Amino acid sequence: MEPVKQQTPRSFYVLISVFFFWGFVAASNTILIPLFKKNFILSQTQSQWVDSAFYLAYGVGSLIYFLWSVLAGDPLNKIGYKKGLIIGLLISAAGTLLFIPAASGNSFPLMLGGLFVVAFGFALQQIVANPYVIALGRPETGAHRNTLAGAINSFGTTIGPLIVAWAIFGDISNSTSDVGIDTVKTPYLALGIAFILFATVLGFSKLPPVKNEEKASFSLGVFRYPQLILGMIAIFIYVGVEVSTQSNLPELMRQKEFLGLESDKSVHFISLYWGCLMIGRWTGSINAFDLKKRVKEILMIVVPVVAYAVIILVNYIKGSPLNDLFGFFPFIILLIVASFIVRENPVRTMFVFGTLAAVMMIVGLMTTGRIAVYSFISGGLFCSVMWPCIFALSIAGLGKYTAQGSSLLIMMILGGAVIPVVQAKLSEGTSIHMSYIVPVICFAYLAFFGWRLKGILRKQGIDYEKVGADGGH
Repeated sequence: MEPVKQQTPRSFYVLISVFFFWGFVAASNTILIPLFKKNFILSQTQSQWVDSAFYLAYGVGSLIYFLWSVLAGDPLNKIGYKKGLIIGLLISAAGTLLFIPAASGNSFPLMLGGLFVVAFGFALQQIVANPYVIALGRPETGAHRNTLAGAINSFGTTIGPLIVAWAIFGDISNSTSDVGIDTVKTPYLALGIAFILFATVLGFSKLPPVKNEEKASFSLGVFRYPQLILGMIAIFIYVGVEVSTQSNLPELMRQKEFLGLESDKSVHFISLYWGCLMIGRWTGSINAFDLKKRVKEILMIVVPVVAYAVIILVNYIKGSPLNDLFGFFPFIILLIVASFIVRENPVRTMFVFGTLAAVMMIVGLMTTGRIAVYSFISGGLFCSVMWPCIFALSIAGLGKYTAQGSSLLIMMILGGAVIPVVQAKLSEGTSIHMSYIVPVICFAYLAFFGWRLKGILRKQGIDYEKVGADGGH
């Protein structure tokens, strides 16, 4: 892909706005799970089909694009990246509109179909937006632009659950027992209109054209790189554990030995979980600016605290009980300490953050009440910067296979469709509490990935200390 000659800030800010939608909708799925479970009389496993339908669409969409590109040429290079992004938004809009007949007909399968179509459009948007962001300026600063885009994504995940919960449940004091399935019509109709309006804005915007002259050719040579194989597994597990950890939280928090809260009264905890990703990514975005070392070190302390304050402020405006959020501050300190330890090293980040996350999951398994809930929620802090690290390490040294490797990695987002169901199924055989052994195993692998990649890349003559991290799920 040829970068534009000069960076165009206005175009960049218009483009990264789409990252907000991905986070907003993905995080809001957690609000739908208990609502669907009650109204459609679902088991815990069946309720996780919400995430399965959503993330399966990423895998299907990426697979279709991968096969199309290697057999018939890159379709985006034919229609243009701008048009591709608009088409993706309109597909997602069509998915949100399916919620209206689904609610009217009280159809759970049609609801899942709507989520699938929304995410199918997101898959195309992801394929377009990530390289487009990199192309809007100098290649050497592309990683920093993607980091900022990831921070926008995380802001969407933070406020999404609160806004959708307010639209569905109304005041936070309401009970889910009084809420019917028809309540999803208005918020998802509004979301569909937002998609259409944004697509219109993009249509009139002056996003510069970019071209990818490299023609993809099908070859199994891409599978000769162990970093890609391990990375595909890592992306599958990372997305799965990021989704599964929080999507099973509402059921956990309903238990008396934990918080004993109905789902409409625990929304602020879900907001905190997704806010944790925002905290980590905002902290990582410090490297997007050309600052002195001392200034960066100060910001590494200030930025996570400010991001945490934003979460508190958003929940204050929503009317959430803030005392439930204040006790999480020690985990913010833990993130700051860990950030100073790993610095900008992706290998060390994966090992340290994966290990800390696994330890926190074990703490959650060994305790009950608020300590356990906080420990599980802290998984969001350590997930926050894993996507860019995994992605960068997995395609390091792939050369002409980089494009194909990237498509295969995006395909592995379908882990979000599998692991939540696995954990939910385990919860039915044991308990929702003990099912959190699944995140322990997942984070242990992610720590292993960081440790293993150090040796693999060194054998290939790649200086892992200089491998940058970009992007954000």
